[in-house]
Amino acid sequence: MSFPLLTLTAAVPALGAVATAAVPAARRTAAKWTALAFSLATLVLAAVQLVRFAPGAKGPFQLTESHAWIKDFGVRYELGVDGIAVALIALTAVLVPFVILAGWHDADPLETKSSRWRPTQGFFALILMVEAMVLIAFEATDVFLFYIFFEAMLIPMYFLIGGFGDRAGEHGEAETAAQRSYAAVKFLLYNLAGGLIMLAAVIGLYAVTAHQLGAGTFSLQEITQARADGRLEFATTTERALFLGFFFAFAVKAPLWPLHTWLPNAMGEATAPVAVLITAVVDKVGTFAMLRFCLQLFPEASKWATPAILVLSLVSILYGALLAVGQRDIKRLIAYASISHFGFIILGIFAMTTQGQSGATLYMVNHGISTAALMLVAGFLISRRGSRLIADYGGVQKVAPVLAGTFLVSGLATLSLPGLAPFVSEFLVLVGTFTRHPVIGGIATLGIVLAALYVLVLYQRTMTGPVREQVRRMPDLRARELAVVAPLIALLLFLGVYPKPLTKIVNPAVEHTMSQVHKTDPRPDVPVKAPVTAHDVEAAK
Repeated sequence: MSFPLLTLTAAVPALGAVATAAVPAARRTAAKWTALAFSLATLVLAAVQLVRFAPGAKGPFQLTESHAWIKDFGVRYELGVDGIAVALIALTAVLVPFVILAGWHDADPLETKSSRWRPTQGFFALILMVEAMVLIAFEATDVFLFYIFFEAMLIPMYFLIGGFGDRAGEHGEAETAAQRSYAAVKFLLYNLAGGLIMLAAVIGLYAVTAHQLGAGTFSLQEITQARADGRLEFATTTERALFLGFFFAFAVKAPLWPLHTWLPNAMGEATAPVAVLITAVVDKVGTFAMLRFCLQLFPEASKWATPAILVLSLVSILYGALLAVGQRDIKRLIAYASISHFGFIILGIFAMTTQGQSGATLYMVNHGISTAALMLVAGFLISRRGSRLIADYGGVQKVAPVLAGTFLVSGLATLSLPGLAPFVSEFLVLVGTFTRHPVIGGIATLGIVLAALYVLVLYQRTMTGPVREQVRRMPDLRARELAVVAPLIALLLFLGVYPKPLTKIVNPAVEHTMSQVHKTDPRPDVPVKAPVTAHDVEAAK
């Protein structure tokens, strides 16, 4: 297409970050409204992408853009979207305005009249910069271009965690600041380590293409087409090594056990809106990249690694859920629950069935919405009491019934209650896994039982029982907070009852991915009888 819609969609939040940072120091409210306006403009462009996207169109990518960038090294500015990318771009564009609204006052306590530093402008500018980089990562079909933004998004996230972290805690300000700094550094080091290993694999990919094609390339479409034509072949050892380099970086970002330990620290020490940005937006780049790059670039290695990855996914599901049950901190409980949910997503991806991969993609979207709702309501709760400890609450539903009600619905979505959006995706993941790996699928269902335990126990301990003295005067949700939570709950209800708009977009992309891996759905073991015809009835007589 001639109009660069994909570039514009990512450029708007980047321009918004610059405009927000440039707002004069004294005009903090203007900076907030500037950031919100640019995030809403991005949402409009994402909606235009949805309208322009044709699920049944020929070819893997649509709305494509391709321009020469670094010719000597075969690097191109190449963008394109399939159904999976469009769904995740829409998720990102929907969530960021709610993140901004929810964090409306999060940087205010840092302001001083004599300060030349402008934390409010910086806070919202960094959020928009993260959004821009995530959108480019979802749109990039050049491996090198993807890698640049895959790594670059770590920098604004580092400052959001370390510089604007949660100030509700049981320790003094100095110790709390030290914990925020530790969480930010751990987040950065883990993800940089994964990125450096991926960089080695990216260079290896270029070397192989340069040797066999005569000119190195990073284009996903060129590489997959060359493999289909027989012009490009990977030696078994080479393909497996390259796959592991890519997968390791994505497993850190996802995060997958045992590379997950940075997430509870980061989400626990970040503000609730930034925690949403981490788990509902940034971490989705890891699971998305497994579908786009691991499976399509290295199909044989993906099948070779599937048994080990399924076991790691199963461990993530059960390990994350068990640790969530034992948590005393509300935000860390949600973080460990997310580790369990990412286990389901990766399980669906590597089940190598259309149901599993469709369910995994839906899970990315639905987990983003449900976790955003739960974490933001938890953030509103924590800001009122000034504590993240579950033991400091009790009887909240009697003094703040709307807050308690939204917390309950969000929690029920997290445990995948039928009628709410995550149920559909979790069901598809389990069905898709069970048809090919029945033992793994059967054990994974224990994650559902544990999810019900940690969500309902959390609600019981915080919202029911006698009213504690510290929460007796707790106010209910305000208009701004309702404007954040109500649309997310509405989405959970709508997609739980009617998921067809998402499945219609996602399924063709999943089928293309399955064809790239040369996998088909297993046939049922029980033979299906042919329908009885009128001729059969006459013959029986």
